[in-house]
Amino acid sequence: MGTFWTHYVRNTVVTFVESPPTVSDWAERYWDLAARGLPFLVAEADGDVVGFAYAAPWRPKSAYRHTVENSIYLSPAATGLGIGTALLERLIERSAAAGCRQLIAVIVDAGDPASAKLHRRHGFTDAGRLHAVGFKHGRWLDTMLLQRSLPEVCATPASRPLRP
Repeated sequence: MGTFWTHYVRNTVVTFVESPPTVSDWAERYWDLAARGLPFLVAEADGDVVGFAYAAPWRPKSAYRHTVENSIYLSPAATGLGIGTALLERLIERSAAAGCRQLIAVIVDAGDPASAKLHRRHGFTDAGRLHAVGFKHGRWLDTMLLQRSLPEVCATPASRPLRP
């Protein structure tokens, strides 16, 4: 999914992923989410991937099936260009269209407020903090939980498969 993702995995704490996914891993994630009717978006510029965003199940228990967690990452060269805003707006729209009712953002609190600011600008509110839940690069890390209700697109939520 672009060399920028490998950089984030290996050199930063913005993700708790510790080994860069292979192309096969990305394909499996894409097809799993597609089978569930969930969005996976990719932003490109001049043939290069400069960002991606997707919604994945929040928890495996069936009662959570209408709540999803969003992930959004941009190439460092693509920040400040409106790509994150465009990805998040489309992700919100497509998650609602898929029958999702709640969107959760789990943001590593590592001192950079950019992700939290982006989410708050799009209607996410603080829902809590988990202390020292991740350990990466020799340090314990907190996560912030932000939540956004999604508009009800249809009267009855879609019955998405829990597993393909």
